Amino acid sequence: MKNGKVEILVINPGSTSTKVAYYQEDVCIVKENLVHQAALLSAYHSIWEQIDLRREVIEEFLKRNDILKEALDAVVTRGGHTRPLSGGIYYINEVMLAESASEKFGNHACDLGLILAKRFEQYGAKPLTAYTPVTDEFEPLARYSGLPEIRRRSCFHALNHKGAAHYHAGQVGKRYEDMNLVVAHMGGGISVAAHRHGQMVDANNALTGDGPFSTNRSGGLPIGDLIEACFSGNCTQAEMMRRVNGTGGMMAYVGDNDLLTVEQRANAGESVCAEVIEAMGYQTAKEIGAYAAVLDGAVDAILLTGGMANSEKLTGFITEKVRFIAPVVKYPGEFEMRALAQSALSVLDGTQTPRVIE
Repeated sequence: MKNGKVEILVINPGSTSTKVAYYQEDVCIVKENLVHQAALLSAYHSIWEQIDLRREVIEEFLKRNDILKEALDAVVTRGGHTRPLSGGIYYINEVMLAESASEKFGNHACDLGLILAKRFEQYGAKPLTAYTPVTDEFEPLARYSGLPEIRRRSCFHALNHKGAAHYHAGQVGKRYEDMNLVVAHMGGGISVAAHRHGQMVDANNALTGDGPFSTNRSGGLPIGDLIEACFSGNCTQAEMMRRVNGTGGMMAYVGDNDLLTVEQRANAGESVCAEVIEAMGYQTAKEIGAYAAVLDGAVDAILLTGGMANSEKLTGFITEKVRFIAPVVKYPGEFEMRALAQSALSVLDGTQTPRVIE
């Protein structure tokens, strides 16, 4: 607390945008979603090449809102891909940065958040991350893949899943730990998870593994055809990874990763756009059904969250498919920014001590 009040900057890089928010104590003073157009992002061959772009838009946000870097007490981010971690708040150190940069555990725009937050340490701010995408609460059976040398990993939108689930429990007057929920986060990627009594016991790997296709990710692909494509000689490993995460999904079908724009094109009569949106909803509904089975069908509610939950067309299609399982509740947008700010505040007020990976 440098100026008599706690000041927190929240940074949340996504595949197509950088969300930034400034908090004083637990009050959000200003929040912006800085969208990066597909044409601009397509010029970059890797996530790491985007670091200056992301840094510049954050600097512009600070200047535009008269926020002094030297006044910040903490900068907190969604985090990146490291070894599997138990849920909680972590101090961003060099070990975490190195593991993220190795890409051994995955690679996504949120990995840039670790670097961006760490840079503020030179101004006296604590660099923190909370409930990273590798938060692991899987049960043993969820780890089987079909090949012993390949284990299914917990790699999804853990922070927003937790935030939405806790919020819903509060809305219905129950404890999250007493409920069974299926949560579908629908953003740049789509992740569906089974929440059993406060633990996320199974989920699809929304980064490079499986599940529904999304605005720019391929999701699960027919394995035989994928293997043939990988060994065809038509693309490098890096190019194929970019196809799976970056230029796949809706982007590959209609040349755009913005659902609102594609929905407008569908309403204007482009049948391929309408069908792609329905196909994305179709795959998401199938995934929800699968995770309802993980919970033995004892599901208190199905939650639809993330930016794409704003789409009546998409959520309406999904709801028609899965409402026989349990009530469907929509929480459009994300709960990540508030959850991150509260995590940082708990460190600054001494309620929690950040963990450190070594």
